[in-house]
Amino acid sequence: MTSNSLSDERIAQLRSAYDRCFGCGAENPVGLHLDGFTATPDGMEAPFTPGSDFNGFHGVVHGGVIATALDEISAWSAIASQGVFVFTAKLDISYRREARIGDTFVLTGTVTQRRGRKLFIDATMTSGSTITAQSSGLFIVADTVDNLLAANS
Repeated sequence: MTSNSLSDERIAQLRSAYDRCFGCGAENPVGLHLDGFTATPDGMEAPFTPGSDFNGFHGVVHGGVIATALDEISAWSAIASQGVFVFTAKLDISYRREARIGDTFVLTGTVTQRRGRKLFIDATMTSGSTITAQSSGLFIVADTVDNLLAANS
């Protein structure tokens, strides 16, 4: 995989341009507010501490919220390692353990393969060394980060 340098300043610029994003937008009042992104050689990671607004049943994070978090870290992995924005074409999720409200998890996404406009991305949500959920997805390149940021200027 090609690893692009993604500085904290660049991450802040991207988040500001898309401040209403449900996954990472700081200005979305009902969103996940993912933050603390750190680029890895083939993707991205971020902490995630779901609050009580994301309850499924008492004290457990709703599965749809977990799916959204895995989808979001996957998209950020494409941004970090490939310099592109993507759309989700397919996302397969395995829930392995319950995720408790208020616990802190680490989301990790890794671009495993690129074929033209198709990116294959794996993601995990872990608590310590325990995998809580994992996903495997097919994502389609929408455009480069540079082009989309220029269009939003």
